[in-house]
Amino acid sequence: MDDRLRLLNFPMMGNVKRRDFLKMGAALGLSAAALDTMFFSSQTAHAATPGLAGYWPLDNGSGTSATDTSGGNHNGVLNGNPSWTTGKSGTALSFNGSSTTVDINHNVVNTSTSFSVAAWVQLTSLSNWATAVSQDGSNVSGFYLQYTNPSAGTDGGKFAFSLINADATTGTTVRATSPFTPLVNTWYHLVGVYDATSKQSHLYVNGALVGTQTIASNWNATGETVIGRAKFGGSVDYWPGLIDDVQLSSQALAASDVLTLYQTAPALTPVRPPSVPLIVRSPYVSTWQNTSIAPGNWSTFWNGNVKAITGIVRVDGTSYVFFGAPGGIGTVQNATQIQLEITATQSRYVFQAGAVNLSVNFVSPIEATNIELLSVPFGYIYVQAYANNGGTHTVSVYMDISGEWAHGTDTTLIDWTYQTINTGTQNVNAFSVTPSSPSVLAETNDYPSWGSAIWATNGAGLTYQSGQDTVVRSQAVSQGSLSNTMDTNMPRAINNAWPVFGFNFNLGALSGTPNTPLVFVLGHVRQPAVSYQGGQIAPLWQSYWSTWSSMLAAAYNDATALTLLSRANTLDSSIAQAAVSAGGAHYAALCALVARQAFGGIELVNTASAPWLFLKEISSDGNVSTIDVIYPMFPILYYLNPNLLNLILAPILHYVESGLWPQTYCVHDLGSSYPNAGGHNDGGGENMPVEETANMLIMAAAYILQASASDASTYSNAHYTIFKQWANYLNAPNGGSPSRANALDPLLQNQTDDFTGVIAHSTNLALKGILAIGAMGLIAKAAGNTSDQTFYAHTAATLITQWAQLGQDTSQAHLDIAYTEADTDAGTGAGTYSLKYNAFPDRTLGLNLVPTSVLQEEAAWYLQKKNAYGIPLDTRHTYTKADWELWAAASTDNTQLRQFFIDALYSFANTSSSRVPFTDWYDTISNTQNGFQARPVMGGLFAVLARIKSGH
Repeated sequence: MDDRLRLLNFPMMGNVKRRDFLKMGAALGLSAAALDTMFFSSQTAHAATPGLAGYWPLDNGSGTSATDTSGGNHNGVLNGNPSWTTGKSGTALSFNGSSTTVDINHNVVNTSTSFSVAAWVQLTSLSNWATAVSQDGSNVSGFYLQYTNPSAGTDGGKFAFSLINADATTGTTVRATSPFTPLVNTWYHLVGVYDATSKQSHLYVNGALVGTQTIASNWNATGETVIGRAKFGGSVDYWPGLIDDVQLSSQALAASDVLTLYQTAPALTPVRPPSVPLIVRSPYVSTWQNTSIAPGNWSTFWNGNVKAITGIVRVDGTSYVFFGAPGGIGTVQNATQIQLEITATQSRYVFQAGAVNLSVNFVSPIEATNIELLSVPFGYIYVQAYANNGGTHTVSVYMDISGEWAHGTDTTLIDWTYQTINTGTQNVNAFSVTPSSPSVLAETNDYPSWGSAIWATNGAGLTYQSGQDTVVRSQAVSQGSLSNTMDTNMPRAINNAWPVFGFNFNLGALSGTPNTPLVFVLGHVRQPAVSYQGGQIAPLWQSYWSTWSSMLAAAYNDATALTLLSRANTLDSSIAQAAVSAGGAHYAALCALVARQAFGGIELVNTASAPWLFLKEISSDGNVSTIDVIYPMFPILYYLNPNLLNLILAPILHYVESGLWPQTYCVHDLGSSYPNAGGHNDGGGENMPVEETANMLIMAAAYILQASASDASTYSNAHYTIFKQWANYLNAPNGGSPSRANALDPLLQNQTDDFTGVIAHSTNLALKGILAIGAMGLIAKAAGNTSDQTFYAHTAATLITQWAQLGQDTSQAHLDIAYTEADTDAGTGAGTYSLKYNAFPDRTLGLNLVPTSVLQEEAAWYLQKKNAYGIPLDTRHTYTKADWELWAAASTDNTQLRQFFIDALYSFANTSSSRVPFTDWYDTISNTQNGFQARPVMGGLFAVLARIKSGH
């Protein structure tokens, strides 16, 4: 079967439509006939498993039961509290390796006759015996689908299907083992087969037969079937890691049956990303792969401009491209991409290059609780290889970056250097690539025109070379090593003989034991980071390290010690488990997909008084710290570390409190073009008075509610004057007829969804303004001002009652997009609607101002407006906003509506032909991007988690 079929990621996704499957398959060049065969077979693959005796998809996603969907009623009970998390398909269970299991409480198969056992597994530790599935006898298990202890001789440190010829610890163990040691945090499909007729046991890994043993006979284990452990006398070996999609068959599966099981699982998990985040740390360190398959395609900056990363693995003299699309380098072929897994911080690829498998993991840490580490502008690539066939093979690994990493225009002249840096415990070798004539604090094609790209690594067998792309890559292909030379023809244009900067590792003779991970560091450094009111501000990392080389030394030590990776894995697991609990597997997939994107829009700088966090309005206006872009992303900051809200609001508060901003309402942004925060001292700009003023009060209150009582008091009092000024603006008369508060009726003001057109008397904008007045009551409480607390709380309660009446449609079934007034725009009056996503802070802040009846009628109305890929933002268009959909999902207690928002957005991400970093603006019918991409607003998808964290 063509591996491209598995890259579609449709099998076992119950909400997938055939037309979507055909559309995406056609984009991969597959025939309609092949696609139809795959689609319909995938829908029935598990039901057709020969002799199916028990099937636990582990897709419950919550609760303490694991349902058997085979019809055999072998439901399992969760013991020790294993955690639901994202799986190979749908959800899986995470086991702690010491006490967690799923117990079926009786035997499922007769182990004295032919049977088979299958499961998708992932290990987090390789230190001890670990069994994924077993069936108990009195003294030992009747079979073990397992990983063996590394100290167990030649069978140690491998996957195994193990049988003992008697129910006794003195029995003879027969193991069919894999020829290789597995990698941690990597999915493998294991199938153990016992054929009573041929007297043989077989182990299959990822659809391939890897081990066979002969056993004279087997006995019937009549105890319970268990997922997550086995027993051997008084010893118990538990599974540390994930288990998904467990099956037991009362037959010896044929090789073709095993291959079908493997191939019908998605190769891309937990979602087929619209674009794969590779190295994404900040507005200028944001590199993506806009295709499902890496070999043969270039990585790009978020805007589509190539930022080339090339990867070539050489196996016994044959070269395979695993990353990029290099040409003119001799005889090469593309490696086969086996799988890609997306987590919150990682993109984990696995490739097959002949007799060798290659793991390539792109890691962009999200160090939300450590601003020192969060300030580091580097991503990391971990590479491991092992022989997949039991043999020994000579292997070398080559990677390079191009001069395109130095500037946004290919005609720009660049220079480069190479140096060895002592880290204190080891050396790291680094290329730095820099524009020859940098333009400080200027952008070209959204990329910095100053600073340096940094590309570094070290290890045994390393050689390096800079030079023309075809020359350097051909050297790696033909020789398996580089010349340790530098091309001195510089400065020269990026597109003049395309200089690249290559590293090559000769790994020598590799068997089934993976090499120690190769670690590459890639990023961009610049000084200064931004300007503020004409003054240059340094990046925050420079307050910890005086030079980029000293920062690199610390980062490389952190990465090679694997402590960085351990932190990333911990965060990934935490987010996945929380998101599955909050909204199921699809919600967890969405959170994993957007986390790096959100943090890729912000960066930390160091002022004389305190750290600040700046945001770039990526792909829309390019503004500095646009408040109505910070606002939709704030749920992810609130969820991961509310103090980041303090840091991202700090420069805005500093500016408006400086007296340079002349208006009584809040500014829209701190500058028209990143990275220059010049402000709008004339009072102009893209003013959205109610919008931005309300945004600031709501976010300030969100931070205050999560801060300690002492910090909340200090913060609210420090900024009380401006907060109260803003609240009073919202409560001031709007000058209309009839006269109402600005918050209750913003009249013809612009608002964040300006691309939809300006709306007079916007119901949704008014809701935000009123809630912001309520938020001021919370701020006053933290400041100890009880009279103001009472006043603003009462004012908000009074206004919300008027709002509910003014916004009510004549049908009494829902709220309109705008109040019906004499000057209401055509198409925005009676009979219209809009998503009232601004109800999210009402519940999250615990204001509870919006009447439950209003939320209920809105939810019922939205459910009547469903399209295949979401609910339109309002009556006027078929497009929607992904961030606001999830805000709306978090605003409602209607579980049906919340799940629809999640599933529809997942379906869009998983099937859309718009292959760009996840857009927030898309059409709910055509399933395509309308505009915007890579924007940090997608941090708003954490809204459901944020509301749960709030406790309201």
